[in-house]
Amino acid sequence: DALHVVENGKKPPKVAGTDACIKILYGCEGYYVNDVDDRIVVHGQQEMDFDQEYVAFDLETTGLSSKNDRIIEIGAVIMKRGQEINRFQTFVDPGRKLDKKIVELTGITDDMLVDAPSIQEVLPQFISFVGNRVLVAHNSDFDTGFIRAACAQQGIPYTFTAADTLILSQNMLPQLSKFKLDIVANALSLPEFQHHRAADDAVTCGMIMDRLLRKLEEEQNVHTLQAINPAMQGLRSGGKIKERQARHIILFAKNQQGLRNLYHLISNANLHHFRRVPRIPKSELMAMREGLIIGSACEAGELFQAILDKKSDDELKRIASFYDFLEIQPISNNRFMLENEKIDVHSEEDLRNLNRTVVRLGQELGKMVVATGDVHFLNPEDEIYRHILLATKGFDDADKPNPLYFRTTDEMLREFAYLGEEKAYEVVVTNPNRIADMCETIRPVPHNLFAPKIENSVEDLKSLVYGKLHRLYGENPPESFVSRVETELHDIISSHYDVIYMSAQRLVQNSLENGYLVGSRGSVGSSIVAFLSGITEVNSFPPHYRCPNPDCKHTILDVPKEWGCGADLPDADCPLCETKMEKDGFNIPFETFLGFGGDKVPDIDLNFSGEYQAEAHKYCISMFGASHVFRAGTIGTVADKTAFGYVKKYMQERGKAVSRAEETRLALGCVGVRRTTGQHPGGLVVIPQENEIWDFCPVQHPADDPNSDQITTHFEYHSMEENLLKLDM
Repeated sequence: DALHVVENGKKPPKVAGTDACIKILYGCEGYYVNDVDDRIVVHGQQEMDFDQEYVAFDLETTGLSSKNDRIIEIGAVIMKRGQEINRFQTFVDPGRKLDKKIVELTGITDDMLVDAPSIQEVLPQFISFVGNRVLVAHNSDFDTGFIRAACAQQGIPYTFTAADTLILSQNMLPQLSKFKLDIVANALSLPEFQHHRAADDAVTCGMIMDRLLRKLEEEQNVHTLQAINPAMQGLRSGGKIKERQARHIILFAKNQQGLRNLYHLISNANLHHFRRVPRIPKSELMAMREGLIIGSACEAGELFQAILDKKSDDELKRIASFYDFLEIQPISNNRFMLENEKIDVHSEEDLRNLNRTVVRLGQELGKMVVATGDVHFLNPEDEIYRHILLATKGFDDADKPNPLYFRTTDEMLREFAYLGEEKAYEVVVTNPNRIADMCETIRPVPHNLFAPKIENSVEDLKSLVYGKLHRLYGENPPESFVSRVETELHDIISSHYDVIYMSAQRLVQNSLENGYLVGSRGSVGSSIVAFLSGITEVNSFPPHYRCPNPDCKHTILDVPKEWGCGADLPDADCPLCETKMEKDGFNIPFETFLGFGGDKVPDIDLNFSGEYQAEAHKYCISMFGASHVFRAGTIGTVADKTAFGYVKKYMQERGKAVSRAEETRLALGCVGVRRTTGQHPGGLVVIPQENEIWDFCPVQHPADDPNSDQITTHFEYHSMEENLLKLDM
């Protein structure tokens, strides 16, 4: 819509009550896959070379939640170069009965825990055993999460650095599809062990760590713990992007380079990383970050999900540090969490605390925090349209209230008043304006026509035009004809439209040479240059007689005025040589096609044979190159009848009856909503040889079909037809 405002010749909309134009910020909400450091091997700053001691440990617990479940066994071993130096093993009284599935998984029974010490007694012993060594675990987030929780309950600072053999295995052993401890051990030819018992798992984990450290030394020239994470980024990036969890992300282009990078990222996401949704990998985003402003997005973003997952403060800061600004949203946007038993959020105050955590992270990291609305419709009463549209997609919660309307500044200030007056004003007013000020005024598509180049196109066009002019009308054509030709050629060449004419001419000629006629349609028939160059069969000169005798070529312009079309003239013989004269001229002004002074970009529509159309497309690609020719994209929207069908079905499924007027109102609210993308049946868009497509727009497969061999413009082609060469074939 913003693109249409700019490209349709409309003036940018004004700020209400002022003469100031609204500044359009170009960007998108994307699907983001962190393929670089979604999970890192080393957490913490402690250094260690690979010959030093470390403590491999494993826990058995009553469940997966470090908040609600308890440790029932700790097994730990001090390792050095793959050898066990010392061992720590103990059961822990969880203060509750074990579930049957835990007994089956671990082999630990309630009887085995009788007289076991409590975690209050065991934890200090474990900490003393570890000393100042680095911790190592397989899926260390799980194990260290329980240790962190136990430390917090006892008021003991958690200061350990931990390394994760699960993530290290994923990066170093890409040939494996699964990375459970026993599978990794088997891949490294380690001895068999009793899986799901803490001490045995700990020893195996320690041996895996040693093998992988040696592999790091040999293959990556890495010799210290803190060098592991940087080395892993190259190994982890680009892998299994389509299988990873996609999170939301916000991208703004702050200048023309940023817009180009945005188009490039969107193109790659649609062409190379599409699975249900187009995915932007972090590795590519980092490589093309110049000119972009990156936001953490809504509750579906990486940072918010990490907060919900109770990640450590250090981990939250690591994640947040990637973004240029952090987002918070009205608690009503996230109220659905209160009904989800899997999310540890139980009140509106808990929802506010989530936002407070984001604000705190922003303060500690010096990042802007911005209050956004996640707006899906303009007014509160428009929510019904979204319900209807969601129902057509089969969502079970289509009717669930979610007030994602465009809130006023005052409404947003009231919403975030719990942050304090000063902070609320900062996140609602100050920081959004800072982001707007960071963005330059840019165009979504470059101004003017960017046509490809054809060598000697001007000379070739003139040669064709004057060659046919003289063949038909002799060496001294009528002065009015010459004037018309020269006027057209001047406007065409000065506006750089010669390539458009020569492209069409070559396509027509190629088809004719292969035995297939080509018809032209539309206003191209008003261009005498198109006729003389062989693009159209319509002669737009005024009605006239011409002698076909090559030795004569006499022309008669003085014809009765009642004959508006040359084809309707009565038969006549040449007064000079008595040859039967040709009747020609349809009397169409050139301005019909190219405007005055060439102010309209020519749109040459050609009808190729159905049998030959595919070959014509191939010939066009051979002229300009496969990387510079794309199918013209289209956007399908909800039509009137479809919208009425949506409304009727919505009401019927809910047993409701409304008046015809109300049906019409609801249907009109759904009309025009984007449904799908497609391709123009014959339209091709050609970009200049010195450019790439993302200088102008993103590209994609039509209808998001990853199996399609067609690539279309992401933008609807009409929005770019004055900027790029479009061939309608």
